[in-house]
Amino acid sequence: QVQLVESGGGSVQSGGSLRLSCAVSGLTHVIYYVGWFRQAPGQDREAVATIRYGGTRTEYADSVKGRFTISQDTAKSTVFLQMSSLKPEETAMYYCVAATRWYGSSWLHEVAYNYWGQGTQVTVSS
Repeated sequence: QVQLVESGGGSVQSGGSLRLSCAVSGLTHVIYYVGWFRQAPGQDREAVATIRYGGTRTEYADSVKGRFTISQDTAKSTVFLQMSSLKPEETAMYYCVAATRWYGSSWLHEVAYNYWGQGTQVTVSS
């Protein structure tokens, strides 16, 4: 089992920044990738960014490239999502996800992940 606990959400004005954290615990040695997804009210869930756990490879959704950065501190078993230049349409619940099964395609696919956190709310006001 893997446990994921998100923190760092909150309210920010358009153009502002936030850093989300995901504390990873449990069977961390079997995790391949950790990522962030988001879901706005009435919208489908969408991928934001993902990182090879313990490695360096990252993937980003086109909509956040150049503004968001995913990183990790494996010593502290924490994955971060630094978000800058936030837009009101990025108001959503942000979820940390983890994959313990190898997936042979883009790690931005929701089906790749078998563990999900409870989410942290991000609200961007105009």
